[in-house]
This record gives sequence, structure tokens and C-alpha cells, in this order.
Amino acid sequence: MQANNRYYETLYGAYGQYFTQDKLVFEQSTPQWQLTIFDNARFGRVMSLNGAIQTTERDEFIYHEMLTHVPILAHGAVQSVLIIGGGDGGMLREVVKHAQIRNITLVEIDAAVIEMCKTYFPQHSQGAFEDERVEVVIEDGMAFVQSCQQGFDVIISDCTDPVGPGEVLFSSDFYQACIACLNEEGIFVAQNGVPFMQPDEVPNTVRRMSPYVKECWFYMAAVPTYVGGSMAFAWATDNLSARQLDLASLMARYDAAGISTRYYTPAIHQASFALPGFVEQAVRSALTV
Repeated sequence: MQANNRYYETLYGAYGQYFTQDKLVFEQSTPQWQLTIFDNARFGRVMSLNGAIQTTERDEFIYHEMLTHVPILAHGAVQSVLIIGGGDGGMLREVVKHAQIRNITLVEIDAAVIEMCKTYFPQHSQGAFEDERVEVVIEDGMAFVQSCQQGFDVIISDCTDPVGPGEVLFSSDFYQACIACLNEEGIFVAQNGVPFMQPDEVPNTVRRMSPYVKECWFYMAAVPTYVGGSMAFAWATDNLSARQLDLASLMARYDAAGISTRYYTPAIHQASFALPGFVEQAVRSALTV
């Protein structure tokens, strides 16, 4: 919602945030969505979809680094990665930093999203779409994982909130299909909302995903754009040791990868799995149902 040169996010009732809209860059309305891209003096370029902020230039690195480097370095020998969504290219930018990865598949439902983000958010992808290891598939993410015959070491679901077209990417069928696409000791991760503001998302994910995997857990990071507290990331794997790596091992893997990060560190990686009490209680309560 826009008023007095301010863009008001309408994701939550009775609470919200606003951004000054210093320059309107792009706007598009259809019966399904209202897309707005504008510039803000503090957060740089901002994208909003249906009243919910999707990404900003200023802090996107936190979200993208934590959804890529945590599972990749926890695994330790990743050769293949599947990204579901991620048309802005930020996730892809971080994945291609890992030279040992041989195959990277990005599944985006709409080719126009990728081209639009290349135009308006070039710093997100920074040329990652041109990496020779990358295959872009224009297809519905659910349909792709249900029919996929290929195995992946890491699967990253870079999905919107569980409403409208994005709702299926939080379903039990989707989680089952993704986990079936994992190689032995593979790891699945996904954004899972802000637990303080979206308290149902964590227990819903546990109930829908835990039947198909040995370990269903979460890790967290504070992303200023996603207002209301730290964001949760779903973590699913049959490799029970992946989450328990000691700091020295994580540091050795990080140094060997030779990557540069602005938020992720091995210490942050290890600490991110320590959940606040109310989140851990939500996880354990859902596991016992």
C-alpha cells in the first residue's frame, strides 16, 4: 500500500513496516498479483509482491548466504544442487562460489521473473546465470520434483510465503517429493518464515515433512527486511551428523572452499541451530503429535 511517498507492507494485521519510495522503478498489476519495484535510500532497490517485501539490495546477502553455505558446508562433498525458485539469482550467486560443485539446476516457474531480475536486480545474480554448470528449467517446482529422476546432494527451496501459488511448496507432497530427490546423506533446506509473527509455519512444516526424513529441524538468522524477529530455515536430512559438526571442521571446510561471505561464518553456522525456547518447543511438540 502506498501513501505519502511511503510503501506500507501489509503482510501482517495490526503490525507492519514502511519504506520511503524514493523512486518508482517498475509496477505491474494482474488479477493474481501486484508487483512493485522501487528505490529506497537505506535499503537500495526493493521488490514487493502483493504487499509483502520479497527482497532488497541492502540485506539480501544474509538470506542467500544462510540458505546456501549452511547445507553445502555441512554436507562437505556437494556435487549437485537443486534450487527451486530463486529467479532473482541471489541463491545461484552464492552456490556458484563453490568450485567443487559440478551441476546446479534452477527451477523457476516463469522465465520473465529471471529476465526482470537481471534487469532490475543485477547485483543479485552478478552473472551467475552464465556459469557453465548452471541449467535453468522453466517449470512449476512441484511438477519438477514429482517427475525428476536425478539425485541432488543439496536442495534449496527459495519460495514465497505459503499463500496463493507458493502454498504448494509447503505441502506434505512437496516435501516428500524433494526428499525422494536427495542423494544419500543429502540435505533439504527452505525458508520457513518469521516464527514470532508466523507461529504456525514451523509446526506445520514439522508435521508435513518429518514422516519422510530422519531429522527435521530448523536454523535461524536475522534478516532486517523480514520484519518481526529472526527468520527460520527448515532443515531435513537422513545424515544425523551433518548438524553436529564441530567448529574446527566447519572452519576447515570454509577455508578450503575459498569463498567470500559477508554474514556467514563457521561460528554463525554452528550457532544458528540453537533455537529460541518457543521455537524449539514448537518443533518438539509437533514431532510428538
